[in-house]
Amino acid sequence: MNQATKQNPPPSQSRFDGSQSYVATEDLKLAVNAAIALERPLLIKGEPGTGKTMLAEEVAGALNMPLLQWHIKSTTKAQQGLYEYDAVSRLRDSQLGDVKVNDIRNYIVKGVLWQAFEAEEPTVLLIDEIDKADIEFPNDLLREIDRMEFYVYETRELIKAKHRPLVIITSNNEKELPDAFLRRCFFHYISFPDAQTMQSIVDVHHPNIKQELLEAALKAFYQIRSLPGLKKKPSTSELIDWLKLLLAEDIPPQALYSHDEKIVVPPLHGALIKNEQDIALFERLVMMNRNHR
Repeated sequence: MNQATKQNPPPSQSRFDGSQSYVATEDLKLAVNAAIALERPLLIKGEPGTGKTMLAEEVAGALNMPLLQWHIKSTTKAQQGLYEYDAVSRLRDSQLGDVKVNDIRNYIVKGVLWQAFEAEEPTVLLIDEIDKADIEFPNDLLREIDRMEFYVYETRELIKAKHRPLVIITSNNEKELPDAFLRRCFFHYISFPDAQTMQSIVDVHHPNIKQELLEAALKAFYQIRSLPGLKKKPSTSELIDWLKLLLAEDIPPQALYSHDEKIVVPPLHGALIKNEQDIALFERLVMMNRNHR
């Protein structure tokens, strides 16, 4: 831990207790507060659509801290989080005789880590979907995240963090992360919500939904998720979208299930099932159920 961090400890009010717009389990709240106390990055894993990215937004809002976001792509390099040197622009300006070329700082583009390090107050830094990048990407960030400093070779200056940001890293488990990186993080897996937790989540987004419709929708939703061989299980965000459509079209609860409790194809199921293989599988299972009546 560098001197700047010691002189600027996290504020005493930096404790996450959830928010009105985000249903956080006790385990998740404990994980966020443990990362704050340990001053370590919080690594969040879970199925797509379980609110990993939204967590960073809600934590920042609840703690009244600015949020910086770095959404990772397959081509993203760790250096881009620190800074980039725009040599092409400098060459072009030199050909045009622009006086800006005399100061190389005009061509240094600050990345999100630099912005977080120089911020006048503690920030929440989201590194979203880190597993999309090259396998070496996490290792390339180890030193900077650990020591809260990095060196800019072009300007020969050392950038030290004024405040240690709360780093939240999300992963969809597309690839394994290096052990050295994992050792430096506090880890939490967001389990898929059970029906009771899901009802609380739905209440946030659709507070006036009728209980009969909600119960029928949840039953159909979890029934689809439990189908063996499903390539992509519907997520929480897709359930919220589906409910929005059911309400907009005024679909009655009776349309979501059969009287003999057999599985049926629910209306507007395209909001839940997102590829042709799963639709074919689902329709085949429905047909098999009908044949066994």
